Amino acid sequence: MDRNIRTVDDVLRLLDSLFAPEADRWTAGAASWWDGFYADRTKPVPFFVSKPDENLVSYLDRGLITRGRALDLGCGPGRNALHLASLGFEVDAVDLSPAAIAWAEDRARAAGAQVRFHCGDAFSLAGTELGGPYDLIYDSGCFHHLPPHRRISYLSLLDRALVPGGHLALTCFAAGEMGSELPDSDFYRQSRLHGGLAYTPESLRWIFSGLAEVELRRMRDEPPDSPCFGEPFLWTALFRREAQP
Repeated sequence: MDRNIRTVDDVLRLLDSLFAPEADRWTAGAASWWDGFYADRTKPVPFFVSKPDENLVSYLDRGLITRGRALDLGCGPGRNALHLASLGFEVDAVDLSPAAIAWAEDRARAAGAQVRFHCGDAFSLAGTELGGPYDLIYDSGCFHHLPPHRRISYLSLLDRALVPGGHLALTCFAAGEMGSELPDSDFYRQSRLHGGLAYTPESLRWIFSGLAEVELRRMRDEPPDSPCFGEPFLWTALFRREAQP
């Protein structure tokens, strides 16, 4: 007889287990699934290109975010981390997949970019060299792969690691375009995430209501010859953590 629920972390791990083996996409055991995903670097996956997100470039061009210390969550092959480093940011980048980190490190060496890469679980950064604080936390496609209960972990990470006055910028699946639109409770009934969760602007504003909205819009569709990555099935959002009095 198991009686092993005593803390919030115990509850979160129990809920993680309901999605096994799909949980391997976001938990510490995700290496095998994502390593297979990143094994062939020539696959025609849109975000395999070595280009920064168009919204990130836009934020920087308009001065909405300024140079400082940045964390790239779910960095993949490192395209956004390298862009930030090229502009003088001090960049930490984390991903669960050793294959993704190896590819990102190869790109960084080729570009002569200084990025500190970390292979592991972003929710376990507290107490490590990647614990922050950060002026910018950037997330290009990590948030929509989390099960609903892990939003608690995500918001806790922001509370720990984002400085007052700092920014969260993210891209995620747009409802009506990409991702599952099932109610949160149905994911637990079915023990599946159906490839990722879709969000509406209203849901994003509610989830991140503790932050001030700077901009929320659809990602622009960028042509193949553009220097930026852009796909219109994604929301782009920029939020600011208000400076404390």
